[in-house]
Amino acid sequence: MKTRIYAVWLATVLVCGCLAPAQQPPAKGVLSPTELKKLIPQDYFFAGITASVQTGMNAGVRFSSGKVLLVALVNTSGYSSAIQQKYQALFLTDSLLKIEGLQLRPGAYGCGFVSGKFIIMNVAADDVLSVPAHRDDKLQRAVPLKFVEQDGSYRFYAGKNFVTLRPE
Repeated sequence: MKTRIYAVWLATVLVCGCLAPAQQPPAKGVLSPTELKKLIPQDYFFAGITASVQTGMNAGVRFSSGKVLLVALVNTSGYSSAIQQKYQALFLTDSLLKIEGLQLRPGAYGCGFVSGKFIIMNVAADDVLSVPAHRDDKLQRAVPLKFVEQDGSYRFYAGKNFVTLRPE
């Protein structure tokens, strides 16, 4: 009797397990607005101040490793003019990146395009990476932030300015 009950229980578990929907790994590529809404923080601590993140002004990408890069514009009104000039967005990555050939470790950063350069700063507002930025004047409809996949790399645009990055 116990063997029969066990066999019925085991068959039920196996059938239910087969009927349960398979968990799909997240797709690689540019993140959708729905995915971004789940991942982008509402506030971000940088240089001693917590600033609000501008709703809907964000972009992100998931690499084939499953790791993510998120960028979002922040309200910089409480910062000094020296920081406001460079700090335009939060930059969060859990992947090692190459940005225009220079390596950036996983972490939480601030970033901005200033005077023909793309600058990454640590949360203390110290520069950790500075590379020449490019300008795409042929871009028809410039948006605040976006990623465009290109041959295994990604172009990160802020308006018509961009840098090329790839996961390591």
